[in-house]
Amino acid sequence: MATARSVHRLVRKAYGQVARKRSSCCSDSSCCGSPPRPAAKGDLGLSCGDPVTFSCLEPGDVVLDLGSGAGKDVFLAARKVGPRGRVIGVDMTPDMLALARRNAGKLKLRNVEFRKGTIEDLPLEDASVDVVISNCVINLSPDKPAVFREAFRVLKAGGRLVVSDIVLERALPPRLKTDAGLYAACISGALLRSAYLSAVRDAGFQKLEILSDRVYKASSVGEDPITGETGAALAGVAASITLLARKTR
Repeated sequence: MATARSVHRLVRKAYGQVARKRSSCCSDSSCCGSPPRPAAKGDLGLSCGDPVTFSCLEPGDVVLDLGSGAGKDVFLAARKVGPRGRVIGVDMTPDMLALARRNAGKLKLRNVEFRKGTIEDLPLEDASVDVVISNCVINLSPDKPAVFREAFRVLKAGGRLVVSDIVLERALPPRLKTDAGLYAACISGALLRSAYLSAVRDAGFQKLEILSDRVYKASSVGEDPITGETGAALAGVAASITLLARKTR
């Protein structure tokens, strides 16, 4: 069984490779919105969503992005919260943090900050942010309940969690659950939909709403479909959802 440390190491390696191949992730809308391609059969062409659009951010809000990568959602949120607001990105991959900071410099944004850390143990104080967002990252965590507990901890009372992520419609065969390429591509580490929603509720969140919901009917490597036994096992297994939940106390 994989340990949390080994999962973190796998994810750092895969996403670090992506970061080193990119000099910027600001001008190409597809650059940050899709999962990386660390292995051919791991490239399922999935795109989680747009949590910033669904977050209804206001000027002056303090926003936290879990697994901020090269910074795309941080930068989009920064424009919405304005100079009186602040957006903090947390990521555990040094190459991604370096890329995000370079991108922030190019954009001359002064209301953003990137911190190194894991999303299971956030480097933030209790009740310090208004909105927590994340885009196709929590599925990569080896301890998803801890992620939601940490999000609840750092949110102020009345704060919101808005997450776009991958959930499973049915359980994967055991042989695919251990596939490193599928893990890094946001599939084999994903939870069943019911388990995902239960983890959010168990962390203390209330008033859960599914704002968008799309089941992927087919799996592919780039433009080529995955065929045979693996293709049959993956077709229709994953869904992209955007979830809103509130901290009411």
